[in-house]
Amino acid sequence: MAEQLLFSGMVYLVGAGPGDPGLMTTRGLACLRRAEVVIYDYLANPVFLDEAPAAEKIYVGKTRGCHHTSQADINQLLIDKARTGKQVVRLKGGDPFIFGRGGEEALALHEAGIPFEVVPGVTAGFAAAAYAGIPLTHRDFTTSLALFTGHEKPEKKLSSLEWSKLATGVGTQVFYMGMANLAVISEQLVRHGRSPETPVAVIRWATTPRQQVVEGTLADIVDRVAAAGLKPPAVIVVGEVVSLRRQLRWFEDRPLLGKRVLVTRAAGQAGDFVRQLEQQGAEALPCPVIELVDPEDFAPLDAQIEHLADFDSLILTSANAVERFFARLRGKGLDLRALAGLRVVAVGPKTARCIAAQGINPDLVPVDSRAEGVVAELLLAEGVRNQRILYPRAALARPVIPEQLTAAGAEVEAPVLYRTLPAGEGAGRLQQALLGGLDAVTFTSSSTVTNLFALADEEQRAQLSRLPLFSIGPETSKTLRRHGLPVAAEASFSTLEGLVASLIEYYRKPAKG
Repeated sequence: MAEQLLFSGMVYLVGAGPGDPGLMTTRGLACLRRAEVVIYDYLANPVFLDEAPAAEKIYVGKTRGCHHTSQADINQLLIDKARTGKQVVRLKGGDPFIFGRGGEEALALHEAGIPFEVVPGVTAGFAAAAYAGIPLTHRDFTTSLALFTGHEKPEKKLSSLEWSKLATGVGTQVFYMGMANLAVISEQLVRHGRSPETPVAVIRWATTPRQQVVEGTLADIVDRVAAAGLKPPAVIVVGEVVSLRRQLRWFEDRPLLGKRVLVTRAAGQAGDFVRQLEQQGAEALPCPVIELVDPEDFAPLDAQIEHLADFDSLILTSANAVERFFARLRGKGLDLRALAGLRVVAVGPKTARCIAAQGINPDLVPVDSRAEGVVAELLLAEGVRNQRILYPRAALARPVIPEQLTAAGAEVEAPVLYRTLPAGEGAGRLQQALLGGLDAVTFTSSSTVTNLFALADEEQRAQLSRLPLFSIGPETSKTLRRHGLPVAAEASFSTLEGLVASLIEYYRKPAKG
């Protein structure tokens, strides 16, 4: 038996949580990243599948009125895949053991002698209430809580519940999958003693930028939900604690809630911007239109690195430049000591943070995070006449820094550090984003403008031109206008933070009409 288990596969029953990717547990992510097979059903956020790029992915989901795969067949699939020696993740929304049939799957695995592990997830009821600003328990209101499913097995009627006990015996009631039975739930609770004025909240797409909440009472919630056109999936919360939402709602008050924003940065650079947008409530859709690659020839850069002691200043204008320059420095067998005596200039606060992360504090961080700001600050500080300046750059960088510093008397070496090329996956991502509808498109450089419109077909370009377009700074705005495109807003500061702020300001303005 021990030998059999040693060579057997393993099944992980993983809860993916309610939809917000940040609510997936670190244990769940670790299991996904080493999975060889992922068996999944409906997920509020399919982004989790990207965590297992090499795994075989099998969809066994069920939608209302259409059962794609029976539970018995799912159980057998888990067993069969594990018996081939594979690491199998059964990925389920919410928590596997709360209305998720994880218990049935675990029993099937146990009976088949297959080892398994249960990785809990944040269950939808808890998350929905928290993101709606509703504490499910509160000592001034109630200390009792019950969870119910509003959609039971076909052979069991919702009316078979002991309504007389649950109506008045539990302070807060949370119903999963109960939208189709909302009228029955409200009617039965009132009939068995719950006040018709009891507050109710129905929460759809909880924890996602599409979250909607309809509030009411047991007496009127059915009409309010119908008037709002609210559809499943949704969670129903009943109890006096719902009244606290007026003071405690936080998620829906975010300024960009529900806005779908296209992010055109390179794949490896989009993460920070995506997080900033999501913190403001937006749904950020990465659409990489550029990718960063090495220069065609490293020889010019390497020649300057070998003579770093001959320079007075080093200018780094982006996080990409920092990462690639220090990687090349170490690749040549050098370390921070090679920069002794150089004045290190960081263009922008993010670049400064990246330099500090490499173990050296920049000497100068211009307030204006553009090439013009670098030149102005250097000339104001002490001038650059007779100084040698190293400026490792992107291949398509504007010539402002070398031209103006040279004109001021400096000797500037500007070897190519990296190139930007059109990203192959951008066309597919753009098509998906446009099909789902967009509220805004963001551009963080001139190359993102050029490449996005190069990969778009005529119809897509027309669609994009009708959307609000947001620019990180003057040069990017000029490129947009050269393409005949209006700029909805330009960042006051040429940083990602400034770009996010420009979206917030734009959407806070009253709509024209």
